[in-house]
Amino acid sequence: MKITRLTSNTQRLETAQFINLPRPDVFAFFSDPRNLEAITPPWLSFRITGQSDKEIGQGTELTYRLRVHGLPMKWVSRITEWEPDRQFVDVQQKGPYAYWHHRHIFEEVQGGTMIRDQVDFQIPFGRLGRRLAGKMIEADIREIFRYRSDLTERLLSIPKKSEFPGAAWIPLRAPVTWH
Repeated sequence: MKITRLTSNTQRLETAQFINLPRPDVFAFFSDPRNLEAITPPWLSFRITGQSDKEIGQGTELTYRLRVHGLPMKWVSRITEWEPDRQFVDVQQKGPYAYWHHRHIFEEVQGGTMIRDQVDFQIPFGRLGRRLAGKMIEADIREIFRYRSDLTERLLSIPKKSEFPGAAWIPLRAPVTWH
């Protein structure tokens, strides 16, 4: 995971994670908004409160409620690109950042899927915001994506057979959903 500066205002977070499941299964998991709740740290009190379309696709708007350091916030994002089993992009329409553009990339690789996140973001309140809260916000983003990666690993990875001898374990082949 790394954060780099693209411009004086814009930074980019890049992550990569291997999951030993087929790409369609991994994409299905990430394209179900309920799973976003499942892999978001509990300290954010993140809840989906609205979805504009029954099926997720280009143009879908999602509305969330969350708490950032105890402050309640509303976040609205729009899916601006949608390529099933390959990638999608969500862009913040309203929320805690001055700008948020998140590209989710799913690459088929030997033995599974490489998940790549590319997030371009701007800290709110310009230079003053960067100066007063920039390091804290960067640390928050790193911790959120670290948590997300750890939980994704636990929910989606198939253990080696040697870890589960005999018929004691059946691999998960469908996306996890929460009701």
